[in-house]
Amino acid sequence: MLTGVKETKRDKIFLICNYFYVFLAFIVVFYPLVYMLSASISDPKLVSSGEMWLWPKGITFDGYKRVFENSSIWTGYANTILYTVVGTSINLVVTLPAAYALSRKDFIGRNFFMGMFMVTMFFGGGLVPTYLLVKELGMINTMWAIVIPSAASIWNIIVSRTFFQSSIPKELQEAAQIDGCTNMRLFIKIILPLSMPIIAVMALFYGVGNWNSYFSALIYLNDTAKYPLQLILRQILVLQEMSAQGGGAIDASTAAAMNSKAEIAALVKYAVIIVATIPVIAIYPFLQRYFVQGVMIGSVKG
Repeated sequence: MLTGVKETKRDKIFLICNYFYVFLAFIVVFYPLVYMLSASISDPKLVSSGEMWLWPKGITFDGYKRVFENSSIWTGYANTILYTVVGTSINLVVTLPAAYALSRKDFIGRNFFMGMFMVTMFFGGGLVPTYLLVKELGMINTMWAIVIPSAASIWNIIVSRTFFQSSIPKELQEAAQIDGCTNMRLFIKIILPLSMPIIAVMALFYGVGNWNSYFSALIYLNDTAKYPLQLILRQILVLQEMSAQGGGAIDASTAAAMNSKAEIAALVKYAVIIVATIPVIAIYPFLQRYFVQGVMIGSVKG
């Protein structure tokens, strides 16, 4: 704000409204996070009854204990990490070279290929043909059925292409070519080191998407030992719902046992959610600077 400039009444009202909406947005985002964290360490009876609505009550770490003792959760955690690392690596290997090639004005046919890419944003083959294709390729019940069909996002390619067009000087590329640098060496030795912002953005976009993905695993995986963490969490939610619904006529002891199981399932559910989100929350602060810079350059300019 400029010093010596007097704010008008309208400016003050506008500033107050901005603060109000920012505070409201903060509450909307902050409350669910605090609630899940508090529910994961609170007495499940107090959570289900609504007595715990913000801060933890009846603190217990039984949910985390059960999570750490459950081998299926750890197997799902390991599978999710594997799928995320391999999937994100494939995403970057496909997206960045494609985006750079489409950003070069001397690339013959780039408008044609860009048009073909754009078509896939509006039209798709559908679930059944995609499943049949994955089956014919022999990828059913394998990791490749999770990472190969989603190897590239056309939107991310467009964002990356815009970054290359607006941030990499054409003169730099021409100077490298005059010095005898090949296109491959130019891309690896010069372009990539100058593109850390967009690489960080794409890694975060793809990484979060792969980490949260569950639909492909639900469709293509049959072996529970290969399930990612999200499907394990889904099973916990389904079991909790089934336990809560119960059956027909049951005696008091059976009802009490079912309620106890439902409470334990709810406690484990919140603990698994916290454990599943920790890696993303931990990594984001290190990529935030690149994230903001890369998104602004890749989407606004050009």
